Amino acid sequence: MRAGSLTHLGMTAEDEDLYRCLLRLSEATPADLSDHLGWPLSHVEEWLARLESVELTALADNGCIRPAPPAIAVQRLIDLRLRELREELQRVAAEQRVVESLLAERHAVRPVAGEMSERPAIERVEGTPNVRAVIDELTFFTRQEGLTTQPHGALSAASIEASRPLDARILRRGIQMRTIMRSEAVEDGPTLAYLQEISAMGAEIRISDKPLERMLVFDRAAALTPIDPQNPRLGALVIREAGLVANLVSLFERMWSDSVDLREAVAARQGAGATLTEIERKVLATMYEAEKDESGAREVGVSVRTYRKYVADLMQRLGATNRFQAALLARDHGWI
Repeated sequence: MRAGSLTHLGMTAEDEDLYRCLLRLSEATPADLSDHLGWPLSHVEEWLARLESVELTALADNGCIRPAPPAIAVQRLIDLRLRELREELQRVAAEQRVVESLLAERHAVRPVAGEMSERPAIERVEGTPNVRAVIDELTFFTRQEGLTTQPHGALSAASIEASRPLDARILRRGIQMRTIMRSEAVEDGPTLAYLQEISAMGAEIRISDKPLERMLVFDRAAALTPIDPQNPRLGALVIREAGLVANLVSLFERMWSDSVDLREAVAARQGAGATLTEIERKVLATMYEAEKDESGAREVGVSVRTYRKYVADLMQRLGATNRFQAALLARDHGWI
């Protein structure tokens, strides 16, 4: 096995040879690859389709096929392997009824229902730690959709830290996540960076300049609302009564229709990149492809120090927490 082999990340030897050949050529047609590798064209096309399915290749404007940058390709393969492993573990846990077995142990000392339908129609949960425990449990049982509103704009550092693992868990499982935030969220650096982080993972985020009612809805089967909207730390009402949950979903949909996509809100705030200089656009392009500052600076034609200054400024303007995220956000905004 060659050093740095990608087979550990789930690629076949043929897939890896094809990807490495593309890296050497920078771009190529299927016929070019067939000639270079000495493989039948039908095999090349079949393996190219596999690479495309995991976003390791892209079609250039001239009709040629380009490879994804190595760092991005490796990250995508890692994400794919983690998703496959997670699905396999979840399948085994479901088949072995692991959760039910553990709930039975707890039920032996104090009755606790494992299914949402066996819980009270409306349950009062007091105290932030207890509310977070309920959210964690409802998140675990969510299978299709999570709806959230945040009427207070900017998120605290503690709230972001508590939400990050829950949101990541939902998104990695392929669950649809829709969140509505107040317009103040795009003005707060940490909040915006977090929203862009989970948006890059697949969350749908919208921004509203109208009043929002705080709620969390799980699979349209259970919902949380504050006991006192003016004092969220007091606790939450856990609602499982179908009619009330349906009304909350209808309210959410109305608020959703009155809001705008996060990218649109950020673009409006930042002028959609209209003030970018030609050098800044080149820097953004190299941030997506160049693996080292030295090579990026050479391509742009500036010193490494100047290049890094441009990078820092662009990341701040985009509200990005890392360069990869900045490059993706810039492409989303149409800056490059």
